[in-house]
Amino acid sequence: MVGLMELVKEQKGKLAIIVLSAILSGVAIIAQGYLFVTIVDRVFLQGNSFYQVAPYLLWLIIALFARILFTYFSGRSGIKMATTAKGYLRKSLLHKFSTSPMQASLEGQSGEKVSVMMDTVDETDRYFSSYIPQVVQSSIIPIMILIFIFIEHAATGVIILVTAPFIPLFMVLIGIRTKDKSLEQVDKMAAFSGKFLDTLQGLTTLKLLGRSKQQKEIIERSSLDFRDATMVVLKTAFVNSLVLEFISMLSMGLIALEIAIRMIVFQDLSFFTGFLMLILAPEFFAKLKELGSAFHSGRESMGAAQKLENELADIAKPVTFGKEDLNTDAPPEIKLVSAHFSYGEDAFTLKNVSAIIRPYEQVAIVGKTGSGKSTLLHVIAGLVSLSEGEVIVNGKSLSNYKEKDWFDQLSYISQDPYLFSGTIAENIAIGGRSDATREEIESAAEKAGISELVESLEQGYDTPIGEAGRGLSGGEKQRVAIARAFLKRPSVILFDEPTTGLDLQTERILQSSIQELSNDSTVITVAHRLHTIRNADKLLFLENGELQAIGSHDDLLESVVAYRNMESVQQGGPM
Repeated sequence: MVGLMELVKEQKGKLAIIVLSAILSGVAIIAQGYLFVTIVDRVFLQGNSFYQVAPYLLWLIIALFARILFTYFSGRSGIKMATTAKGYLRKSLLHKFSTSPMQASLEGQSGEKVSVMMDTVDETDRYFSSYIPQVVQSSIIPIMILIFIFIEHAATGVIILVTAPFIPLFMVLIGIRTKDKSLEQVDKMAAFSGKFLDTLQGLTTLKLLGRSKQQKEIIERSSLDFRDATMVVLKTAFVNSLVLEFISMLSMGLIALEIAIRMIVFQDLSFFTGFLMLILAPEFFAKLKELGSAFHSGRESMGAAQKLENELADIAKPVTFGKEDLNTDAPPEIKLVSAHFSYGEDAFTLKNVSAIIRPYEQVAIVGKTGSGKSTLLHVIAGLVSLSEGEVIVNGKSLSNYKEKDWFDQLSYISQDPYLFSGTIAENIAIGGRSDATREEIESAAEKAGISELVESLEQGYDTPIGEAGRGLSGGEKQRVAIARAFLKRPSVILFDEPTTGLDLQTERILQSSIQELSNDSTVITVAHRLHTIRNADKLLFLENGELQAIGSHDDLLESVVAYRNMESVQQGGPM
């Protein structure tokens, strides 16, 4: 993760404009004060006419416009710097979210990720557009003013040197607290956004379940937490402003007192010099006060930057092996060695599963509902990380393969495969190679048993379907998913109860397609209807998250009572 300061240093051109603008602004401020005092002194003390001071008035106007112009250039450069930096941060987040491992992608709430990309990145804006330009100005202009004050009247400079350090000291003390509180505020905002979006997406379900009131209370609590965190940050900002004003007023009072004593009592200080000090000293403290306000904003941005840094923190990646380690000429051998996975404390646990799945085998995972069938399939697919044990593919741990190389060899077909908004052809093509031809797409559809249906439609393969496959039945969506597999020609195909809820005709079509796919691939199926997997080479029988038996259909009927009871129930016989 590149820090905020590194992002500033990378934009050297804009930073140079900000520095140059600060130097020229300092010159304009000193010139403005000097010319204003000169005009007042000449008009009221020396009795000059308007025509005599007209040149000074003209230069004063020029100095005023120059100050405005250089301030504008500084602010504009800061805004451009912020735009570039935010673009980089959003691209980094997008890259991270789009290339993160599957398990990481499944974690967190969509609303929270959107909040990080939009709101949290926007929180860094003030660091570049306000804080950095003000830091540069407050590092250059006050020093220029102080040097000029020492040249004109050293006593005023000494008072400033004694009182001014209290301002940055207080800013540091306030800033430490502000960063922590602003980070808490950003976290609360992200949590609120996540809960709010999740609730909107599941609003219908909540209404049907009668849980909308409880969810409303959760959102209300989250909203109040965000409000409280925001108020703490604002309170800190108000305290910061109050103390800065107090220190500045105290310093100005001491300067004014010293000048008054010198002019009235000792009479060793001219009106010109005294008035000039009273004009320039507020300019000095004004820049420090502006730095104080910008510093507060900068610390808030640093809180957001800390969250972004945590989000973009690089996770140490294991040593990876190339695609050559996955033999593309034949399906890989998959070995489960004491595999253990848990969804959390007191939650379902898959325990100590060991098995070998050889190339081209048809393997079925069977068991009662809740026994861990789909979880085991997720483990084989690499969608979840084991807490103990290993999944070994061709002699190497699955965790050591590049995720893309493994998924390129894999097709996963769930009970309800997801189809995207687009045409039927596009939905088939998305599962295969990027260079698949129209002929290959149509051939895959034919093998999946959906070509007849597609060709009966007016627009054929160019028929649009809605998001999540709206317009197609469950069986038709399954066949599109299988067409993807035919197009991809993977080494390993995983089916998660593909025939659940389908009519017998559709089930027969799918079984025929699965059989054809098994000619070139290892097929692993989570089975609900036992009659669909009787011819499988190997059955893995699960019970309460444990692998109870491995064998053929006939072997399990003979040796496993629980399996025999399942078979009996599905055939309508007594248990």
